[in-house]
Amino acid sequence: MSLRIAVIDDWQKVARDVVDWSALETVGQVSFLHDYPTETGTMVERLQAFEVICLMRERTTFSKALLQGLPNLKLLVTGGMRNAAIDIPAAKALGIQVCGTDSYKQAAPELTWALIMASTRNLLAEANALRAGQWQQGLGGDLQGKTLGILGLGSIGQRVARFGQVFGMHIIAWSENLTPERAAESGVTWVSKRELFEQADVLSIHLVLSDRSRGLVDAEALSWMKPAARLVNTARGPLVDEAALIDALASGRLAGAALDVFDQEPLPLDHPFRLLPNVLATPHVGYVSEQNYRQFYSQMIENIQAWATGSPMRLLG
Repeated sequence: MSLRIAVIDDWQKVARDVVDWSALETVGQVSFLHDYPTETGTMVERLQAFEVICLMRERTTFSKALLQGLPNLKLLVTGGMRNAAIDIPAAKALGIQVCGTDSYKQAAPELTWALIMASTRNLLAEANALRAGQWQQGLGGDLQGKTLGILGLGSIGQRVARFGQVFGMHIIAWSENLTPERAAESGVTWVSKRELFEQADVLSIHLVLSDRSRGLVDAEALSWMKPAARLVNTARGPLVDEAALIDALASGRLAGAALDVFDQEPLPLDHPFRLLPNVLATPHVGYVSEQNYRQFYSQMIENIQAWATGSPMRLLG
């Protein structure tokens, strides 16, 4: 067997060196593609020769139209065990198998905590001022004794809660499925949704995006927050009503936001989040860490090897 394997979505051009791809030499030839647009017709032209495509989560959209234009495609391998950019039912109908990978569980919580600290201490403005020849622009905030609200106490939320406990914060949490008993198991106090927004000095979002959770942080919820509070989102952009958040930040009704995810990615050049002085924004790097990428690509190789021997693993859908 000599498979034609494409590795795409490698925005940082690191995939070739993060792991040893020579393990696939007995299976096929690996091509690393960096120069490709997102227009469907051109994507079909560039990718139609490949039987296997490795992609990164939620970058290139593999719609039904694109999948139908790739008759040779037999296997899609994505980083992570979720990828909303793949039409998995369409792939299944076309006989294309989709496999995922495990993730390094600390990458997103560590980035979340970095954003919480940087936003609270106003580090972006202070660092930029220093580069401009200035010195000490204002007073940073404090975390000890403050309240950290966690919206969604899953695996990532629990890790962020533990960080907060180390910093001496009072931790509260809410989600539609969270019970007081399960919150208590993590040393966290269960509160109602409104209490979460009203009491939090820092509110960090850790929900899975679904029809039920989309837009959950709306104008009403934001209006419950303290004027001195900060919103942190490293989960998914559409969990928050973006227009309502922009209005709250621009009007000063909310002190600040630290955001790694957005409704549209990459973020448009003229987007208010690039311009508002009380926004710390990063380009969806919560999962972009050396250890996580090593795990992603190593398991992509394992998935291809397993599939080539007729025993596919980590199947999605």
